[in-house]
Amino acid sequence: MSDPDKTNVGEFDHRSTRRDFVFGELHRKDLREDPALQLQEWLKAAEAAGNFDATAMCLSTATLEGRPSARYVLLKHLDGRGLCFYTDSRSRKGQELAENPFAALTFYWPETDRQVRVTGRIERLPDADNEAYFNQRPIKSRIAAAASQQSQPIESRAALEARFRDIEARYPAGDVPRNPAWGGYRLLPDEWEFWQGRRSRLHDRFVYTPTSDGWQIQRLMP
Repeated sequence: MSDPDKTNVGEFDHRSTRRDFVFGELHRKDLREDPALQLQEWLKAAEAAGNFDATAMCLSTATLEGRPSARYVLLKHLDGRGLCFYTDSRSRKGQELAENPFAALTFYWPETDRQVRVTGRIERLPDADNEAYFNQRPIKSRIAAAASQQSQPIESRAALEARFRDIEARYPAGDVPRNPAWGGYRLLPDEWEFWQGRRSRLHDRFVYTPTSDGWQIQRLMP
């Protein structure tokens, strides 16, 4: 391994860079008893504040050995059981979820100084849901999904675009079939945390944990 003091990356020191969080406050009385409803409220508030990608969420997975990886995906629907997203099961995240079906999701909206963390078990969505969502996607998105074996190496951008054109030519009517490897996942929450940035780093944090008849809500220190 190289000596970190002898690399040529240049100086990048942001220890003195900071801003205060001034958007608002969060009190126990502000919170819905159902965390899914609270998330919906904050998503709408982020959109109203000008966030153009409010459903973007960081999905964190891990191998059986505990080596983590993270990437952004889009929340596509939220139901009474959990939060749903779609991807290729052959991808790194799909492979990790197959061997270790637990994950974490994180939303962050700087426009409102808010963050939400959700953890829980992952389950696959049924094929009927996968087909319904796949067939409502734009045609070029369906072609791209069919042309790509996500996360696998490819020799060049030109080779990738050639695969795309081949699929496009084979299905001129746009009736691209869904690869069975492509589909949806649902995170079944066992903990939610809602974070509101506050001045002087005295942030508001509330965690929801399940009980026999709902959710217990507890304030946490920042």
